[in-house]
Amino acid sequence: MDPTIACVVPCHNEEAAVGKVVRDLRAALPEAVVYVYDNASTDRTVDVAREAGAIVRQEPRKGKGNVIRRAFADVDADALLIIDGDDTYDASRARDLVDLLFEGPYDQVVGARRVTHDGAYRTGHAAGNRLLTGAVRSLFGNDVTDMLSGYRVFSRRFVKSFPALAREFETETEMTIHALHLRLPTAELPVDYRVRPAGGESKLRTYRDGWRILRVILDLARRERPSLVHTAVAGVLALVSVLLGIPVIADFVRTGTVPRVPTAILAAAIMTIAALVLLVGYILESLTHMRQEQTRLVHLSYPAPVRSPHHTVRGAGTGPVPVRKAAADGT
Repeated sequence: MDPTIACVVPCHNEEAAVGKVVRDLRAALPEAVVYVYDNASTDRTVDVAREAGAIVRQEPRKGKGNVIRRAFADVDADALLIIDGDDTYDASRARDLVDLLFEGPYDQVVGARRVTHDGAYRTGHAAGNRLLTGAVRSLFGNDVTDMLSGYRVFSRRFVKSFPALAREFETETEMTIHALHLRLPTAELPVDYRVRPAGGESKLRTYRDGWRILRVILDLARRERPSLVHTAVAGVLALVSVLLGIPVIADFVRTGTVPRVPTAILAAAIMTIAALVLLVGYILESLTHMRQEQTRLVHLSYPAPVRSPHHTVRGAGTGPVPVRKAAADGT
């Protein structure tokens, strides 16, 4: 039995591009079911998507994260591909990403963006992506080069174990950290990234969305690496306590008295708080470990993605796909 494949295209006012994205997906993956999730569009996105052959579903709560949460709950497939509906990603490479997922087998294959047109990737967005990706690499691991890519393929077990808590564009950050923290097998494949077609408008806001993603990283660090965060906070508090306490100790050594009683009490109180913060961090670390074990068990309750023995690897109009080399280069 051939594996089932589904494509999810989140859209908000993508009338100018969604038709081409759907047609390219259907040409690259004729056996796949293409779902366009309309996210409160006010133009003809829904009509254009239906005319191109997609199944249209609605998610009235605005935000890409809300769309992903809904789609991951509703759609059941052995391989689930997501791609933005603005035609900036090369949808004709969908076959390559899906084949690489089965070839691994991997739980996630990321289309790492390769800019092919001037202006496709704004300077602020590129710098922000490098900064945020560097922060994630430092906190959670080095197996990522394009954390914010919106072109990915997932196994069923990734989808069904992913909590999907984000509301907007920070959902890609959540996906990346989920894979890194559970050490899920992941590969990257370079894909072309181009300018939006005429009539399209970017929904990203460099500073607003960058700040939102940074907040998500900090929040995830607090939840997923509590011992690290609490140790840092406890260290700062302990340093303040020591700086306050040194003059008090010096006075005591010199005179045998403690003339700065309020300062001594404050230093002792801050050091006590630092010890409590550190203790709470280790308790939370134990709880986090238990939660990760439960998530891992949910992940393992689904089989790994397996290609049918009758299925052959096909390129998407670019010849044979060097899947093993692509995996080695991208991970």
